[in-house]
Amino acid sequence: MLGGEAMPRILMQVIRFCINSSDKQLKKLCMLYWEVVPKYQEPTSEELLAALSGGPPAPRKMLPEMLLVCNALMNDLNHPNEYVRGSMLRFLCKVKDEEILGPLIPSIKACLEHRHPYVRKNAALAVFHAHKLHGEALLPDAAEIMAAFIQAETDLAARRNAFLMLFNEYEDLAIEFLARNMDNVSQYGDGFALLVLELTRRVCRRDPMQKSRFVRVLFVMLSSTSSAVSYEAAWTLVSLSSAPTAVRAAALTYVNLLNGQNDNNVKLIVLERLEGLKKKHSKILQELLMDILRALSSPNIDICKKVLDIAMDAVTIRNVQDVVTVLKREVTKTMEDSDTDGKGSVYRNLLIRSIHGCAARFPQVAESVVHTLMDFLSTDSGMQVVIFVRAIVEHYPDLRVPLLTKLLGSLEDVQSNQVLCVCLWILGEYSETVEGIVEAFDTISEQAGTPPFVSQAKDKDEDVKASEPKMITKNVVLADGTYATQTIYSEAKAPALSDSTPALRRMLVNGDVFLGEILASSLTKLCLRAEDMPEFDAIKLKKMTAEAVLMMCGVVKMAELTVTAQRSSLNDCQERITVCCRALLDPKAKNLLKKPLLTDGRKRFAEFLKILKDKEASEAKSKKMKESEEVMTQADDLIHFRQLRSMAVQGGDVDLDDGADLARATGYDSADSLLTSELNHVYQLSGFADPVYCEALVTVHDYDIVLEILVVNRTASTLSNLTVELATMGDMKIVERPQSQSIGPMDQINIRASIKVSSTETGHIFGTIVYDDAATQTKCYINLNDIHMDIMDYIRPATCSDEAFRSMWAEFEWENKVAISTSITSLLDFLNHIVTSTNMRCLTPHDKTEKGSFLAANLYAKR
Repeated sequence: MLGGEAMPRILMQVIRFCINSSDKQLKKLCMLYWEVVPKYQEPTSEELLAALSGGPPAPRKMLPEMLLVCNALMNDLNHPNEYVRGSMLRFLCKVKDEEILGPLIPSIKACLEHRHPYVRKNAALAVFHAHKLHGEALLPDAAEIMAAFIQAETDLAARRNAFLMLFNEYEDLAIEFLARNMDNVSQYGDGFALLVLELTRRVCRRDPMQKSRFVRVLFVMLSSTSSAVSYEAAWTLVSLSSAPTAVRAAALTYVNLLNGQNDNNVKLIVLERLEGLKKKHSKILQELLMDILRALSSPNIDICKKVLDIAMDAVTIRNVQDVVTVLKREVTKTMEDSDTDGKGSVYRNLLIRSIHGCAARFPQVAESVVHTLMDFLSTDSGMQVVIFVRAIVEHYPDLRVPLLTKLLGSLEDVQSNQVLCVCLWILGEYSETVEGIVEAFDTISEQAGTPPFVSQAKDKDEDVKASEPKMITKNVVLADGTYATQTIYSEAKAPALSDSTPALRRMLVNGDVFLGEILASSLTKLCLRAEDMPEFDAIKLKKMTAEAVLMMCGVVKMAELTVTAQRSSLNDCQERITVCCRALLDPKAKNLLKKPLLTDGRKRFAEFLKILKDKEASEAKSKKMKESEEVMTQADDLIHFRQLRSMAVQGGDVDLDDGADLARATGYDSADSLLTSELNHVYQLSGFADPVYCEALVTVHDYDIVLEILVVNRTASTLSNLTVELATMGDMKIVERPQSQSIGPMDQINIRASIKVSSTETGHIFGTIVYDDAATQTKCYINLNDIHMDIMDYIRPATCSDEAFRSMWAEFEWENKVAISTSITSLLDFLNHIVTSTNMRCLTPHDKTEKGSFLAANLYAKR
């Protein structure tokens, strides 16, 4: 019968054999049957003709058998078992027929006074639904009954249901009861409190003048033991009032929920609310910033990232010292705890980036944090730390001497090639005193060792021969049991070095040519800068120059013997080191190269830092302007007549923005038209000449695809057992399949299907409509058009840090060369075309003018 079959002949059989059964499961099935069974007689042909000719509509006549059903329902309402009574009362909440409910009203009223609370709470629900459907016709004294019932009721669930009835049907009585029992709301249970909050929002949305009546109860519910009640109360309070006292109380409630709940989803939701609160009440959030930072103890990296984002926006000159102290303690804790908390180096990088941001905005804290962070140069976060140190050394000349001394002491602990390159550049660029130059040169020389930077056990020919790949052939057994021949190429391992070998020398011996170039450049800068100091010892200078040239020759020799150079080719290495040697040995070349080597590099780096700072300032300004802009409304949004709410504006009212919550939940948070977006994703599945027309609206939100299928019966026959059978190709899985339906002549229905996406790839959705034609008694099939799900439907432009991009690139190894033939001649035009076509964002900053014949850019998107 749920599938559309009438089956009128079994009604009497059910009444005879099932209606008086005491079996609980059979009683439940009978209740489902009474809900869907036809209860009225079909009109006769004469009555239909009279109605069509302009006469009165055909009267509804109840089936005689329903009198027996009503009698059975009344027996269950008066049953001595409270479970039977309560179940029947719950069933009556779904009955909509006045002829059936009318005789049962006295029994329902009697159940309001039953001794068991289960019966009373369901009786209150039955009264509510009966009055909601039929009003005063069935229950003229409903107001008095429920008012007396709620005053005398002690059960929490029964009182809540009674208040629900007053809340929806007699709002004045509900407000009156709330006013009398405002101090006892916290004792009436969570369900009652949530109803009070809903009543508050409804009344204040309609009449803002009523706010003062509910503020007291809202403050009471902020301290509720239920997290749901306190969260809803805080949100309601902020929505109704922008007074500092109210906002501060709500923010404090959010912070308590953030630190008192163990559910990560609750924490993320609360952080979203705090982020929204930050836009209009940032000063109040600044007062609670230290309590918000307590959430960094969470093992979830998403929560920590959200907390740090909020904290960086709320930090000020007054609390920056406390914030930096907390961040330093957390960074130190990550070193002590290693990866036991599950957050690992990602969390450490977030903390270092946040400390860097604080130091860039507030110079007074830079000195207190940079020395602490330099202890992490030897960790996997060393690149982040050394970039921070490089910026601090450029911006604050007073800190250069102690920072360079600390850097020299940490140089032997650095194990990363990239970090070591930046350290050598800093030492060569900013060592400006006699003692600093000597100490830097001696330390670098000690770490690099004496050339040559190759293994001494073999000569060049033996090294080349040993480094050549060797072919090894062996037989293997496959998974199916068959034999196969496998050929692999193996390369000789690098010569093993002892653990006492300095990291710089070990990297040079292993063939890091680019590090050798940086070493040569740094030594050259130190020697050239020492020549400009009259107080520098001439003998020491000659010795330094000789050692530098000797090490440069060793680097070139290493590059020649290295078969697979890691970062640079042999020609580049020879050319650059030749320039460095000429700058030290040739007076004419020295006069030409000294200025570019000693001053131009630092000048370009200062310009780079200025560009980054201006970019951050422009992004912050645009973000602030975007937040302050008025939200554009859609064509089908609700219209709020502000002229009818003059007092709301005077009271600083923040309207209950249900529309924004709905848009955020459904994913329509862009400025595009909702109607246009929907029309672009409507697919026609069948033809206009087919007996069944079908089209689908496809909505993609994160990992879910929802199909809203419109099926139109274009025939004059009833189509039964109509099923839309769907199938997918690709990494898609149908979660909710459409159910069978029955469609009348020229009728239409909407069918919903859900599909889960497991990977960001293209896929196809196809299917068939199967139905039975009631006129011809034949099964018919209609093949549907395919729905092509493009990868562009999944991804959205996004941003990420350079470190995160490099780590993801190294992890997935997506480096594939693609040859493209295009008629576009401009590099920037081609880049913009790629960005637009792939729905991605360019992370690499570039100007609008083309200055070269090649372009390297990083593109990023997120699903």
